[in-house]
Amino acid sequence: MADRGLRTACGIVAGGVTLGVAELVSVLVSPDSTPLQAVGAWIVDHTPDGFREWIIGLVGTNDKVLLFVCMGVVAVVLAAVAGIVERERRPLGSILFAIFGLLSTIAALGRPNATWTWAFPSILGMVAGILVLRSLIGRVTRFGEFAATAADAETAEPQRLSPAELAVERRLVVRGIVIAGVAAAVGGIAGRIIGLRSRDVSAERADVQLPTPTGAEPSIEPGADLRIPGLTPYLTSNADFYRIDTALTVPQVSKDDWSLRIHGMVDREIRLSYADLAAKTPIERLVTLACVSNPVGGDLVGNARWLGYRLDELITAAGPHPDADMVLSRSIDGFTAGSPLAVLLDGRDAMLAVGMNGEPLPTAHGYPARLVVPGLYGYVSATKWVTELEITRFDRAEAFWTKRGWSAKGPIKTECRIDTPRGRGTIAPGKVTIAGVAWAQHRGIRGVEVRIDQGDWRPARLAVAPSIDTWVQWAYDWDATGSTGVHTVWARATDGTGETQTDREQDVVPDGATGYPSLTVRIG
Repeated sequence: MADRGLRTACGIVAGGVTLGVAELVSVLVSPDSTPLQAVGAWIVDHTPDGFREWIIGLVGTNDKVLLFVCMGVVAVVLAAVAGIVERERRPLGSILFAIFGLLSTIAALGRPNATWTWAFPSILGMVAGILVLRSLIGRVTRFGEFAATAADAETAEPQRLSPAELAVERRLVVRGIVIAGVAAAVGGIAGRIIGLRSRDVSAERADVQLPTPTGAEPSIEPGADLRIPGLTPYLTSNADFYRIDTALTVPQVSKDDWSLRIHGMVDREIRLSYADLAAKTPIERLVTLACVSNPVGGDLVGNARWLGYRLDELITAAGPHPDADMVLSRSIDGFTAGSPLAVLLDGRDAMLAVGMNGEPLPTAHGYPARLVVPGLYGYVSATKWVTELEITRFDRAEAFWTKRGWSAKGPIKTECRIDTPRGRGTIAPGKVTIAGVAWAQHRGIRGVEVRIDQGDWRPARLAVAPSIDTWVQWAYDWDATGSTGVHTVWARATDGTGETQTDREQDVVPDGATGYPSLTVRIG
């Protein structure tokens, strides 16, 4: 039993060495080239849509944290198994390490922006892990032989170790395991810290001076925020703005290295540096963004003040061909989104954004530049860390999520949400204020209605709407006097074209969830 414990520890430590060495080597290559990053990205790309959306619905924006935790647990278990079988069926444990190294190398080289050097972290980490595994298991094997000899009464006395000598041998084995474990931890942490610091752009971002937008600054009238307790603020802070993307770690892109290439079906290819944008005319607009993975009543939606440059002007300067109908935007991490060209050129405030709520884009939200397009779900438009706009056609190119069965064009549906009161709560009889937000970007909200149980739909009061491209707050005062018991509250919105939110329930795949948001409350 003690021998098995030592073997398990040897495997886990050797696995740590594998990952630690890979982290150190990745400092010279790319932070995305480590085994965990590469395998994690492969998992993201190949996870079935239904399971992915179930996870997002369960943990929200903590999905990446959960992925790393699960990968860590699996890595520990596999490394422990490798340690056990290396002793019993050598070199089976080493073969398991080699298989892991091969698979992680293939995953790394398969990334859209990978070069041949991305193989080095996995390969060198694998080699180091195997060497440590074989060395530690060799020591455990010798200790096991000493222990067996000491327990054998027929062994000649001079060849047997005394209990004290056996204890010394065990301490030597344990010390070797501890030293290797500490080295793995130090190497891995050092590699991660050095890699993050060497690529960190937070200091650069803090020094960025945003351009002054032309025209009047979009104002938020006092009536736009009803300031009801429990109601989402009209403007979402950068810290509270939802983040859904495929990047396992936030890309660190310097504005000095960044450029935007506009190419494809155009008369002239254009490449703009960050400095070139200074010659363009900046605009600032209030725009609400929504994720297609947002369930009915969900919180994957946010409203911000965006500063940037009109996409129609940037694209028109390249001279798009008359038969082009799609803009395939590409992120620095290889993610792609396909937007209808006609939407980007129809006069709406689609922009290449560089600022968010009065400051440079946070790195997690696309610094130094991203796309913001009112009226389209983010999966077809809101590309962060954007580096390319390829003018093409929908029958010639497919974007990241379209390849996985999602709708190609992704217009935002008319939706609303109930923020207060909280569901399943108990409320005293009397006046109850029901409030939330509603959105139908680029169409606006004409009205919101509330229904209690199976009663009639009643109009809610709307806050001032500064723009048709943002959500609007709403509230309804329900006289719950004498209404003790359990009740279901429903809501529905009508957009500026007169179309009312559908009651047909649909999951988020392939083009966004539908149905009425509801909550259950107890009056008493």
